Amino acid sequence: MAAMDMRAPSPLPFVKMHGLGNDFVVLDLRGGGGLPTPALTRRIADRHFGVGFDQLAVVQNDTRSDARLVFLNADGSRSAACGNATRCIARWLMDQSGADRLTLRTDHATLAVEDAGNGLTRVNMGPPVLDWRGVPLAEDVDLLHLPIPGDPVATGMGNPHMTFFVPDLAAVDLPAFGAAHEHHPLYPERANVEVVEVLSRDAIRVGVWERGAGITLASGSCSCAAAVAAARRGLTDRRVTVHLPGGDLVIDWREDGVWMEGPTATVFHGTLTPDWLGAA
Repeated sequence: MAAMDMRAPSPLPFVKMHGLGNDFVVLDLRGGGGLPTPALTRRIADRHFGVGFDQLAVVQNDTRSDARLVFLNADGSRSAACGNATRCIARWLMDQSGADRLTLRTDHATLAVEDAGNGLTRVNMGPPVLDWRGVPLAEDVDLLHLPIPGDPVATGMGNPHMTFFVPDLAAVDLPAFGAAHEHHPLYPERANVEVVEVLSRDAIRVGVWERGAGITLASGSCSCAAAVAAARRGLTDRRVTVHLPGGDLVIDWREDGVWMEGPTATVFHGTLTPDWLGAA
């Protein structure tokens, strides 16, 4: 896909959304236009000089689904999955069309989304990846007990995850801990890091460090990975409430995939001005 032509910038509309404080800038390019460059993505992500987001999501036309979604991290890198952004965009598209079900194609998979009632949106993030090559990892190791201090679990949810279980999440210095593990050599594409405190068979508390973004108030794919890891370890059932700093998600690992349910919010509509776009 061609990069956006910055030689003669035009106003660029966007929508600001969030799922439990996990926030996104959404570009609707169904009318045409190329993906923003990594440099432009980083400028939009700047919370002082730009708009600010955890991920940028691009909506494109698609012949195989209701829409094509592309996700970019705050550092300009690309991510194959972003569960909360998928739910937010699904709610936005369903509100536009009146539909109560959609399919949205991502770099990871084509995802089924549905209205869960009471203002909630549910998405099937697909089956977890439980093969070392698919996560991906650098070598064949036991995914349930990685050879890393702290005994984490590896899971793929369209992006790579490293999940630690601790007795007290509040005692963990999450910014330092996440930064120290994102670039672990076992993860050639870097790791999303979750720190999990198990509360009961059906509830966990999760702290999130997202690769390319850092600390976030919530993360859909990280919540899915944490719930899968806890169930595989035998610590919880397959349906759990995930308590995050920004609020709660319900994760239900079914036979057809990992379903995630929670609220969404459209915050505002805005426009990036030609002067700002041309000032790079």
